[in-house]
Amino acid sequence: MSTTIIERIKKEIAGLDTTGAVAESGTVISVSDGVAEVEGIRDARMMEMVVFDDATNKTLSETLATDDVLYGLVLNLEEETVKVVVLGDANRVAEGMCVTRSGKLLSIPVGETIVGRVVNPLGEAIDGKGPVTATKDMPLERVAYGVMERSAVNEPIHTGIKAIDSMIPIGRGQRELIIGDRATGKTTIAIDTILNQKYEPREKRPICIYVAIGQKESKTARIVAKLEEAGAMEYTIVVSTSAANPSPLLFLAPFAGAAIGEFFMEQGKDVLVVYDDLSKHAVAYRQMSLLLRRPPGREAYPGDIFYLHSRLLERSAKLSTELGGGSITALPIIETQEGDVSAYIPTNVISITDGQIFLETDLFNKGIRPALNVGISVSRVGSSAQTKAMKKVAGKIRLELAQFRELEAFMQFAGDLDEDTKQRIERGQKYTELLKQDQHQPLPFYKQVVSIFAANNGLFDGLSQQNVIAAVEALLDMVERDRPEIFKTLESERAISDTLEQDLVKLIADFKSTHANLYTTA
Repeated sequence: MSTTIIERIKKEIAGLDTTGAVAESGTVISVSDGVAEVEGIRDARMMEMVVFDDATNKTLSETLATDDVLYGLVLNLEEETVKVVVLGDANRVAEGMCVTRSGKLLSIPVGETIVGRVVNPLGEAIDGKGPVTATKDMPLERVAYGVMERSAVNEPIHTGIKAIDSMIPIGRGQRELIIGDRATGKTTIAIDTILNQKYEPREKRPICIYVAIGQKESKTARIVAKLEEAGAMEYTIVVSTSAANPSPLLFLAPFAGAAIGEFFMEQGKDVLVVYDDLSKHAVAYRQMSLLLRRPPGREAYPGDIFYLHSRLLERSAKLSTELGGGSITALPIIETQEGDVSAYIPTNVISITDGQIFLETDLFNKGIRPALNVGISVSRVGSSAQTKAMKKVAGKIRLELAQFRELEAFMQFAGDLDEDTKQRIERGQKYTELLKQDQHQPLPFYKQVVSIFAANNGLFDGLSQQNVIAAVEALLDMVERDRPEIFKTLESERAISDTLEQDLVKLIADFKSTHANLYTTA
């Protein structure tokens, strides 16, 4: 009998699971300005998440099971201690508090259901519609894809803005900077680009991510309301931080946007990410770095401020077909002071990106909106990111505006100019009028092509500058009403065939005869 019991005990001992969950814990020894100094977690890694907890007898899993987990991020590794920035309400952290390593680097939970939601940089929903169902943890910091894993940028992202799509085309996988002074329409261009994606075929429509970095909550709420009203939230994610949030959350916001974008890019989808704006991001990083006692450099920014933005924007890419062919297109926004593009942060980001859209206060005040300075603005991808149809019509408008800019200074001497110069100035003024566009009124690409083709082929002859916008709108209405096949052909073929060109020339002639009231009598 006793032998049987001994055998059973031996079996029980042999099958006993002696592995236990071991978590390294430490203690807060000081806390100030949202930065906690912690001792006891000497094996902590850079950018590792740690968990703050009042009760020292709780396990990590018990702490994480509570509704209100307070996370920290390890950012300084020192000889005896580590410095941790608090990702949340720093008032809850006190000396003597228990800090437990989570064992994983900072990541954000992402799933398909995040589309259409407003989240914070930790992936927590803040729109009152319940939690987001996550299927994967995406690291906020990761090494960008290498050269051999990328392919050429050759497909357009249509912004719906005539001036940009015709002269400063943006390709899928590109990084195009939007730069200008305060209140010149930078965010409007980014939001219009998101709104315009509804005109793309559903299978080609990119997932859009708008990252609000330290923006007023009322502004973010207005943007979300506008996107919902236009039906754009069904393919958009908003990552929101307000000016009231602590600087670590502002620092993490654009990286969260990039991580969410990579989740969809790895599935072979196209993604458009707007970072609004990286000036505030740089200020938040400077604030956090100074609190961490990192040495300040130029304009008190830390020495790695260039690396901060370069490692973020390098994650935008067009992947090779072997990796699924997905892409992330980045539209970072930078605010300048008095148009000074030679300041520290603007020059940094200009040198990282593949071109810039420069908005000018003077043009904005003259009523030219979008207030695009076509001379300074550039796309380094160029016409390889345009459709054949747009490439065919855009060359002339670029040339006309370049000539107009050269002659603009002579406009005050209008009486002394020869007839040819007067005509060039007049044509330039009409093209400038053509490129004006109202806020949140993006034009699908096929309507842009028709309006620019008409301008290049006699629509403006005999038309006064005041009637340009009315004539273009009437022409597009006429096509939509009487000849919708022109739009359909352009949308499907994305090129202007000889037959279509003849149809467009005939359309312009018919329009001029039926709308003679818009034209001056010669």
